[in-house]
Amino acid sequence: MSDTELIRLKPRRIRVVCWASAAALLVVFSLVATTLTGSTGDGYGTFQRGDQLAMVGLGVFGALAILLFTRPRVEADARGVRVRNVIGSYELPWEVVRGVRFDRGTPWASLELHDDDVLPMVALQAADKEIAVEGVRALRRLHQAHLAASAAGQTSR
Repeated sequence: MSDTELIRLKPRRIRVVCWASAAALLVVFSLVATTLTGSTGDGYGTFQRGDQLAMVGLGVFGALAILLFTRPRVEADARGVRVRNVIGSYELPWEVVRGVRFDRGTPWASLELHDDDVLPMVALQAADKEIAVEGVRALRRLHQAHLAASAAGQTSR
């Protein structure tokens, strides 16, 4: 394994679902906005152009919220691993990582740290099946290469 190898991982299936859902939500809110015309009911109010624009704005806001779920990524190299989840990012050297876990029945992989913390990696989702498994294997290879290099460095001292 070369020192310059860079692994970039991101979820596949959830990205497709999120983009389709965001587009559908925007279309629905735009269609609803075009139907907002006339009286509001028995009262004296009427729907105005601002009400229509507000509905489209809500659709845009909702679509952007859905697209937050396309944010997760994992990048790793010989120095360490960088994890970006829906909310929050972490940059960890391999020295603090005890192992890469992807337990049966869990929705995504995680990093087990030496301080007994577990850091989820939402980018490696069980829904992506073999792609996620290959990503975990690649991370484990990088981690093992780091452990071997550290052991070799300690025995040469």
